[in-house]
Amino acid sequence: MNIVLWVVQILLALAFIMAGFMKTFTPVEKLKERMGWVKITPPALVRLVGIIEILGGIGLILPAALKILPVLTPTAAAGLVITMLGAIVVHLRLKEGKQSGAPLILLLLALFIVIGRFWLAPIV
Repeated sequence: MNIVLWVVQILLALAFIMAGFMKTFTPVEKLKERMGWVKITPPALVRLVGIIEILGGIGLILPAALKILPVLTPTAAAGLVITMLGAIVVHLRLKEGKQSGAPLILLLLALFIVIGRFWLAPIV
């Protein structure tokens, strides 16, 4: 179980870090072309979401790998679950139901890490 959790943590961290960098450093006008929600969201909030995703991705790996406050790894995953719930709500409100698939998958993977690292295979 530990190996499966590590693989999911690494893949999920990469996904969130890449998405976060895109939202943080890509010009907002370019993001508006690709993401409908950016058109109705203040640029500062778009950047904040990107920073949250970067920090969440880092939190999936570093605390567990360094064994410094490893409880932060499932805590970061829980924060990403909340972030993806918000993404799903935004997509549904904008009638973009098809865009809810990726956030739902990311939410389920992050939830797997929450359950796995808090109860099934905690890092001590």
